Amino acid sequence: MGAFPEFGPDAETHSLTTKDGVTMRVVTQGQGPGVVFIPGGDQTAEGYSQQFQHLTDHFRCISYDPRGAGETTSPPAPWTMGDYARDCAAVIDAFAGGQAAVVGLSLGGLVTQQVAIDFPDKVRIAVPMGTSAYIDGFTRDWMQAEIDIRKAGIELPGYFLAPHFAVYAFPAKALGDPKLWAEIKPAYTERFAGRDPKDLIDQWEACLDFDCREDLKTCPVPMHVISFSEDVQTPPAMCKVVSDLAPGGVFHEIRGLGHVSMTRHQPGVVATKLRAILSNDP
Repeated sequence: MGAFPEFGPDAETHSLTTKDGVTMRVVTQGQGPGVVFIPGGDQTAEGYSQQFQHLTDHFRCISYDPRGAGETTSPPAPWTMGDYARDCAAVIDAFAGGQAAVVGLSLGGLVTQQVAIDFPDKVRIAVPMGTSAYIDGFTRDWMQAEIDIRKAGIELPGYFLAPHFAVYAFPAKALGDPKLWAEIKPAYTERFAGRDPKDLIDQWEACLDFDCREDLKTCPVPMHVISFSEDVQTPPAMCKVVSDLAPGGVFHEIRGLGHVSMTRHQPGVVATKLRAILSNDP
């Protein structure tokens, strides 16, 4: 396995160029109601490959490389969540007939909220996971430190990448599983070893600039917020702010999972929750 598990053989890869001058790599698979999956920070579309495996029997699953990751190219940063939201709206128009359910994790969760706010007619239901309406506290200090260390020209050595990033992604019980760690260690080393420091800076600064607390109060889109009880990056209390502010907000907490447990750790558990939410989508 590489940095992310691969898509199945029937997945199709496309290229989409938007009026903003962004050329995105888009992956589609399955038939049925359209669901657009927005990757998190430092992730490509493959971050959802295991969710595709579980959900393409009933849904047309769509994901893409966002600005600052994978094969997507875009105008230079700074970028805003509004920029990311327009990119997602273009994907919805091109591959989902103009309306879709939208699911996103982490940075993708912030974008999910912004798409629902800016393009409510394009979003049947929004499912932000591991998310926040505004980043503060420990999470802000940690993300700012990651940005600042790269701005200072300090490069984390390869042997430190997996031990450093995995503790923010998976719960302790998962990291204590030798078989799972044998998968995570090389994957996270590969994922971050080739990461352009500027791409991380640009994506993460967009996250720290994000604040949709006021806009959420009038967002008409049903908002199902998924939190994970062992999430260090975005603890459940941070996620609950989003569901509390949104008029159609519903809060879900999945016990025993961490920020990125949807990949490698417990993809089936996350997919089961998503299926239940999306299947009730009118």
